[in-house]
Amino acid sequence: MSAEHKFLAVYLGSMSGEKMKAWHAMPEAERKAREREGMAAWHRWVEKHKDVIVEMGGPLGKTRKIDANGIAEVSNALTGFTVVRAASQEAAAKLFENHPHFAIFPGEAVEVMPVLAIPQM
Repeated sequence: MSAEHKFLAVYLGSMSGEKMKAWHAMPEAERKAREREGMAAWHRWVEKHKDVIVEMGGPLGKTRKIDANGIAEVSNALTGFTVVRAASQEAAAKLFENHPHFAIFPGEAVEVMPVLAIPQM
């Protein structure tokens, strides 16, 4: 793979998981300090990887599922996304090791997958 391959990183977390429960159980002043620490760390991560970030992405809101039965509000673990460029999926994954999403904030994981080309007809 060349350095031009794109990878979608999705941030995962649970509003009812243990990490989130512990986050909300913190005294407000401590939680606010952790939020400031986390945002500073996130900005440092962005600055460090700015040359390979294709789309910064951002937090995700409520989800609606559309299928043959219509439209329904659903819940999932997706909390945000970023698109990066890397030589391989392993190299893309390494960009997210110890990411503030789960190292400081109560996020649970980051999943990285290749963005594949649309097949030609």
